[in-house]
Amino acid sequence: QSQLSQALNGLSDRAKEAKEFLVQLRNMVQQIQENSVEFEACLVAQCDALIDALNRRKAQLLSRVNKEHEHKLKVVRDQISHCTVKLRQTTGLMEYCLEVIKENDPSGFLQISDALIRRVHMTEDQWGKGTLTPRMTTDFDLNLDNAPLLQSIHQLDFVQMKVSSPVPAPPILQLEECCTHNNSATLSWKQPPLSTVQVEGYILELDDGNGGQFREVYVGKETMCTVDGLHFNSTYSARVKAFNKSGVSPYSKTLVLQTSEDTQSEEQTLPFPVPLERSQLRRMSPFSSTLNLQPSFSGRSYFELRSSAHQLSLHSSLQSLNSAVDIKKMVAVAWFSFDPSSAHADIIFSNDNLTVTCNSYDDRVVLGKTGFSKGLHYWELSIDRYDNHPDPAFGVARIDVLKDAMLGKDDKAWAMYVDNNRSWFMHNNSHTNRTEGGITKGATVGVLLDLTRRTLTFSINEDQQGPVAFENLEGLFFPAVSLNRNVQVRAWSG
Repeated sequence: QSQLSQALNGLSDRAKEAKEFLVQLRNMVQQIQENSVEFEACLVAQCDALIDALNRRKAQLLSRVNKEHEHKLKVVRDQISHCTVKLRQTTGLMEYCLEVIKENDPSGFLQISDALIRRVHMTEDQWGKGTLTPRMTTDFDLNLDNAPLLQSIHQLDFVQMKVSSPVPAPPILQLEECCTHNNSATLSWKQPPLSTVQVEGYILELDDGNGGQFREVYVGKETMCTVDGLHFNSTYSARVKAFNKSGVSPYSKTLVLQTSEDTQSEEQTLPFPVPLERSQLRRMSPFSSTLNLQPSFSGRSYFELRSSAHQLSLHSSLQSLNSAVDIKKMVAVAWFSFDPSSAHADIIFSNDNLTVTCNSYDDRVVLGKTGFSKGLHYWELSIDRYDNHPDPAFGVARIDVLKDAMLGKDDKAWAMYVDNNRSWFMHNNSHTNRTEGGITKGATVGVLLDLTRRTLTFSINEDQQGPVAFENLEGLFFPAVSLNRNVQVRAWSG
């Protein structure tokens, strides 16, 4: 019995070790799955970067081909014009000489024959060697050698790297520097004070504002990031992890952030909400003096996540900077100004970035700082200067809209452009719904973005301009304006 008991004790130790080993293996399965997803995402990003570089190079090469095409056409057209003039002169001289040959008066003929003979010889000499030879070939002497690049693509493979250092420690979220503003959240983190492991970058993740799955919203080297385009009046959970060549660290503690309440109206009887005096609205802005997030952070992300019914446990919380002002049954907190960081370089800002104009006669685009993906939003733009009847455009756009063309020229903007007599709606360079009635100095253009009904409607001087401009809108939209140097516009948000 004693010997059997001792043997069982040894076997029991082995069974305990086996159970612990099985737990370790199961954890490895989970880690392998997570690492596989992350590695696949990294691989896709690297390949997409190569594709983008190839597309950019393709555009540059096509530009060179177009320049060569234009040069060849110009040379040939110039030679056609020159040869046509000379042929016209030669034909005229020939016709005159034929008429002179018919002259029956010998003395009259002899008076002009010598001069004509010299002129005929001179004209013939002008059609000398090379005059009737094309100055330009039709061939394009541009040979693209893509063999080395194709060979490099075929040789593209993974390089196995030896682990030279351990994975980083989990980052620490700096609660005192994390905050929310409207529907944006700013998060800051750092490495543990005693950590000596090299970090190559960080991955910031947020859930969907409803306890759903986490998604990556920023990957980079910065330790601070502002995430725009969140839902209003939502609770988001955030976490961050570090990575280097050896692998990815565990997550930081989860931080909870509350975005501001959306603009809501208890009663709405007009197609456009009629605000109070604008000076009063600006004076009562809840963020005008209590919160300043004007500096642009190195890390910035724009995204929208869908709702999910799944709830996650939240490990820590942060008191939200949430404020609202009750003005005649209307909560108005979605204040914004124009964004210099995303605007075209020709845009000129003043009045704390609320007023914009342009130093170019071409149309240039500027966006608002706040993006909307949910709720009902209304803002106005007053025309402070209007010279020589330009046609500014007002509406909404994606963050990557074209900045050097009229708003609505591409598929990233939905706009109304208007002159002193009439207006049109424009999206993806398609013009619709011409409507009489324009703008002058002092006019007010209203923009009503209803993301509940997914519509966009415009007004001029508080009267709706045309029908509902756009329907079936979905995604993240930024207030947008395009204008030139003949227009100055001021934004009234909230």
